[in-house]
Amino acid sequence: MNATEMVVLLDDAGRPIGETSKAAVHTQETPLHLAFSCYLLNDLGELLLTRRSPEKKTWPGVWTNSFCGHPAPGEDPEDAVLRRAHFELGVDVRRIELILPDFRYRAVDPSGIVENELCPVYVARVLGTLRPNPLEVSDYAWMSPGLLAEALDRTPAAFSPWLALQFPQLVEAQALALGAQA
Repeated sequence: MNATEMVVLLDDAGRPIGETSKAAVHTQETPLHLAFSCYLLNDLGELLLTRRSPEKKTWPGVWTNSFCGHPAPGEDPEDAVLRRAHFELGVDVRRIELILPDFRYRAVDPSGIVENELCPVYVARVLGTLRPNPLEVSDYAWMSPGLLAEALDRTPAAFSPWLALQFPQLVEAQALALGAQA
């Protein structure tokens, strides 16, 4: 992605009110804007966790969901999911399902940078072999939802705040099964 990537600014009701560059939006006073999170599943029901690159502006080095992004102004949300899956992980995805359409959060990174997003959450299936972009992803692991639940209980600081908030809601929505541990 380049410095001219744009994000959609939102009012408190979640309605678009403008746009700004992605490079400029995340500050200590980040305005509410549109984003998304996606969790990829494999055929074993495991989900893909990624470790954020040390190059990331917020929460570098923490473990998080498979990938995140910002739909461009006028971009179809599923197209944004496909675009970011290819950019961050070098894969295509299928069976994209919107699970948490109204997820919203605000969190402050230890450096003081604020995330303030209306962030619909998707679950999808991975197609192909992962080829992570090192500017986005420093490591990855496939993990059963049950093991992730245990890890979140034991070491919550190792994970992004949005993962910690989204995961229980995905389980409650029955998008992820805590059953057998892989």
